[in-house]
Amino acid sequence: MDKYLTIILIFMVVGIPIAFVSPTTGEIRDPPLLPLFYGSIGGIIVILFYSGYKDKKEKQKANANRKRSKKK
Repeated sequence: MDKYLTIILIFMVVGIPIAFVSPTTGEIRDPPLLPLFYGSIGGIIVILFYSGYKDKKEKQKANANRKRSKKK
């Protein structure tokens, strides 16, 4: 996974507890911040799918280069 995606992923994971606990007082929020919670979950899913897609494309490119070099 790319280092930038890893940093964004960490921020998304940290955002999940912030949706339920107030960072200033430490108390549990009565109405939790659901957009923050679901946004973090959605962001994590998007990052994981994108990094998997990116890795798959890199492997396909490496395999194509390897096959091409064997033919010569």
